[in-house]
Amino acid sequence: MKPLLLISSLFCLTDGLHANFTGTFVPAVGVSVSALHVSVSVNVSALIRRVDPRFLSVTIDASLAAEEKFMYLLNSPKIRTLAKALTPAFLRFGGTRQDFMVFSPQKLHFTAEQSCDKVELPSWLEEKLKNDWTRQQTLLMREDLQRKYRRVKFTEFTVDLLHSFTNCSGMDLIFGLNALLRTAENSWNSSNARSLLQYCESRRYRMSWELGNEPNSYEKKAGIRVDGYQLGLDFTRLREMMLESKFYHDAGLYGPDVSQPRDHRVDILEGFLQSGANAVDACTWHHYYVNGRDTSLEDFLDPEVLDTLTLKTNEVLEKVKLASPGKSLWLGETSSAYGGGAAGLSDTFVAGFMWLDKLGLGATLGLDVVMRQVLVGSGSYHLVDDNLDPLPDYWLSVLYKRLVGPEVLRIKASSDFGRSKRVRLYLHCANKKSYRDGAVTLISMNLSKRPARISVPALVSSSTVEAFVLQSEQPGEEGLYSRSVKLNGKVLKMVDDKTLPDLKGIRLPAAEHLQLPAFSLAFYVVTDARAAACKTLH
Repeated sequence: MKPLLLISSLFCLTDGLHANFTGTFVPAVGVSVSALHVSVSVNVSALIRRVDPRFLSVTIDASLAAEEKFMYLLNSPKIRTLAKALTPAFLRFGGTRQDFMVFSPQKLHFTAEQSCDKVELPSWLEEKLKNDWTRQQTLLMREDLQRKYRRVKFTEFTVDLLHSFTNCSGMDLIFGLNALLRTAENSWNSSNARSLLQYCESRRYRMSWELGNEPNSYEKKAGIRVDGYQLGLDFTRLREMMLESKFYHDAGLYGPDVSQPRDHRVDILEGFLQSGANAVDACTWHHYYVNGRDTSLEDFLDPEVLDTLTLKTNEVLEKVKLASPGKSLWLGETSSAYGGGAAGLSDTFVAGFMWLDKLGLGATLGLDVVMRQVLVGSGSYHLVDDNLDPLPDYWLSVLYKRLVGPEVLRIKASSDFGRSKRVRLYLHCANKKSYRDGAVTLISMNLSKRPARISVPALVSSSTVEAFVLQSEQPGEEGLYSRSVKLNGKVLKMVDDKTLPDLKGIRLPAAEHLQLPAFSLAFYVVTDARAAACKTLH
């Protein structure tokens, strides 16, 4: 039997069950008119690969600590509630300003050890900080545009609050160190990092480390050129420091956080891998689809733009496999548009197409972790807004966490015109914390203004299909600019600062296809698929 089988035959043959159950979701009258027709074939007998359980991870931009008082925002009960729902995950603290931050200890502990349920941020202070943050972002954006960055001193306060935040939310902290502290010979000056590691060890803070952010742009940002080979030596020095520590002896070290391949950037990665591959536990690089200052709505819906991730990922994978076979590859920072995001696009419903496709495609191509820029911080590509309310991509991320497991399965979608480009589908085992063994989750998106009809005839007769369909709060193309999202027709909002709404799917009636509305994102969970690849071996 061929490895790729029509869902109809595959689900029937996997466990010898011959059935005629299918599902449909029809959101509106007249959906079938001029619908896109897509046929699907899958293989659920074997995995393509397995990603890290923390595959979808997030970042907090180091700009939040440019003025330390803003770190208090991490004590907000709302942001802690939102972070908890994204676990398990890494939380990377880093970005451009990490290479301008210097640890300046005050020999004081700003935060005594508190139980997580007692951490509070007075409402008046939260409101003041949010108002001040709006003004702070203007200053930060000006620095970014001028590429003139001031040195920032941070104290134990920043580290204490970061640790408290990640510890209480259940995330794993990765702290980005300053690589632009250089000696006269242009090697890394590690003395400041040693001071920080010693403080964190004295507090028994479990965390991992990075060194530097986008070293390919150091010359533009700071007038300093660091080649890849020297950078690898710098990482080796940091690893040696960690090995000297009983506490951080086995801690993670990740890098070099280079930008996506372009011009000389691959050369920096190649040089780094020559001297530093053995120092890091995973190789990290950054990816953005477009420039946030000159992009458009059309770019966010363009399959060719989305497909550029394949080219870039394969290029980096080839370099890493050649230099360090078996080394894990991570997207250490990523979002839709570089330059802080695209205002009015990166923080709206349409950004979800880039985000969900990156998760689906990235897992298939060979990425083990994808870190979303940012959970909270400057720019317009954040998951929560300036009021700390969740944006569409946040809800998409929470659903992904709840419904999608780390096991990647093979799927192929085709239409009357060949490979389906505007209807994009990925298949994983379902999250075993939410569903029984053998369940699968179909990740679906429709980039078209026409509805899509996905043929999946004859699923298992006893199976239930649960649908989680995300659409903009407003219909049509205008709705793509919305900052609100509906799940199965209901607008998603927090119940209160400590409570998320119920994120329930709907059970589909029997039919011979799935209906995917125009401009929609969806997860379909086949609960009784009995997929052999998704069964736990006892």
